[in-house]
Amino acid sequence: MELDGRVAVVTGGTRGVGAGIARAFLAAGAKVVVCARRPPDRPVESAGRTAVFRPVDLRDQAAVHDFFADVVATYGRLDVLVNNAGGTPYRLLGEGEAERHARVVALNLTAPMHASLAAYEYLRTSRGSVVMIGSVSGSRPSPGTAAYGAAKAGLRNLAGSMAVEWAPEVRVNTLVLGMVRTELSHLHYGDEAGIAAVGRTVPAGRLAEPSEIGDAVVFLASERAGYVSGASLLIHGGGERPAFLDAATANKES
Repeated sequence: MELDGRVAVVTGGTRGVGAGIARAFLAAGAKVVVCARRPPDRPVESAGRTAVFRPVDLRDQAAVHDFFADVVATYGRLDVLVNNAGGTPYRLLGEGEAERHARVVALNLTAPMHASLAAYEYLRTSRGSVVMIGSVSGSRPSPGTAAYGAAKAGLRNLAGSMAVEWAPEVRVNTLVLGMVRTELSHLHYGDEAGIAAVGRTVPAGRLAEPSEIGDAVVFLASERAGYVSGASLLIHGGGERPAFLDAATANKES
């Protein structure tokens, strides 16, 4: 899965899952550009190589076009776009104005569409690929993050349509992520005991590591996935144990 000479852009690649993806590309030999509104706290490095940071607000269409033009002017090509940037605060639908929920949709759905459109001609020239970073929230109810779940559902559908419209020059796939352990996990799950308890709800018995997400993205971007397009790859450790199984077990024990 060597990607020597390839150029990859990872949006939101300065920390968490995005940094894990960027490190995986570096280890595979690619030249990596990570972008976000703010620079990383520390350089994103792997295998003695460092990702280049470029600031950009992905919600600014003009800035996004200029960003990709600058990347290609610098490196001469673009082979992979990973639409990873996104996220949401916890907010019940009735506790936030529609405008706030719309901003979540803009970041998680509209911004990846803008980035993909801005990168399209460059990717078509290199016969490259787009990888969308989706979420299990897009395929199940997501109370407290409803706008995020709706956006991720839309992102998955968008990727499927793009895969058809842009074939055969550009492949487009989606990674559907479950819970991933990052430097911010404590904000969602508490201390180490809390993180471990949440991990036990997953059949695999733990949360994913960012490096594991990175390995999957590198595969989809490599020639080994040359016939893979329009696919949604679940990276969720087996998903969620059905609640009725626990209830049935508890009933038997009582």
